Amino acid sequence: MRRARLTTASTLTALAVAASLVLAGCGGGEEKPSGDETPASQQVEGADEVASTWPLTGLAASGDEDVEQDHPVLVAKMDNTYSSAPQIGLGSADLVVEELVEGGLTRLAAFYYSQVPDLVGPVRSMRASDIGIVSPVDATVVTSGAAAVTIGRIKKAGIPFFQEGSKGFERDSSRSAPYNLFAHLSEVATEAETDAARPSDYLPWGSEEDFPKGQPAKKIAAVFGGGHTTNWTYDGTSYVNENSYAADGDEFPADTILVLRVEVGDAGYRDPAGNPVPETKLEGKGEAMIFHGGRLVRGTWQKTGLDSPITLSTKAGKLTVPAGHTWIELVPAANGNVTFAKK
Repeated sequence: MRRARLTTASTLTALAVAASLVLAGCGGGEEKPSGDETPASQQVEGADEVASTWPLTGLAASGDEDVEQDHPVLVAKMDNTYSSAPQIGLGSADLVVEELVEGGLTRLAAFYYSQVPDLVGPVRSMRASDIGIVSPVDATVVTSGAAAVTIGRIKKAGIPFFQEGSKGFERDSSRSAPYNLFAHLSEVATEAETDAARPSDYLPWGSEEDFPKGQPAKKIAAVFGGGHTTNWTYDGTSYVNENSYAADGDEFPADTILVLRVEVGDAGYRDPAGNPVPETKLEGKGEAMIFHGGRLVRGTWQKTGLDSPITLSTKAGKLTVPAGHTWIELVPAANGNVTFAKK
């Protein structure tokens, strides 16, 4: 049974902001912090509004939509390399988290709750990093499997998962393994434990009007330690992933890019190619960068435990994320980098 831990923004604790980041503009010179880097404290939506909003976007339900679905949050682990093209189902996700895996590459954790598409994939394996990523909303993971040590840790954390061999999984004979496993998510949802309780909010959601002015930032490059860089461009409405592997018309509609600088350790084993497997530590605190509406606001993130919610703050106090579809970049603090340009 999923725990119904409705987390309101009123529980956020103000944190001291980390030292200012010095960021080089993509293809340009160094950007200087603007004078409004530290915004006024935001007004936060009241608890009475939470029940009528979707937990993974903060968007209000409309018409006869029910934010208490009869299935848990489903998180599909998706490949994010050239071999995965075209990715299927990203356009239907509520929220996406990009995490580092071995070889300097990345993998996606695509969250589904407000809508459950039929086909998603290519579906790949879990990592111990996923414990901190999916636990705050008691999600069920859709995966190809995992190393024995990882499965042991996932089970110990109490995270349900469905893997190849379960109902709804199939191989696409037109693609090469291991990039040919797909899941009919609507079928997987029927097998998941039924629980109509609304999950907790994944992020501290707020309104567009409450988002601080920040400084101009139209192009973003999230560098994952030299092996992979994800590039974004603000087109005046949303953020376009310039090196996405999603199928045409099935791209994730990113309203906000949230960058969290995270510590990365060693998971304690190697992949079949002999590469050490990294483990993202999504707990503690670190620097945060929120890109929204072509602007950047800097702050600090905190997560007191693997199953705790993410909170955000600036020197002025608590900080919220404008309701909408958010892509979270878990960029390594030690050897990763984030650059941006104002035009």
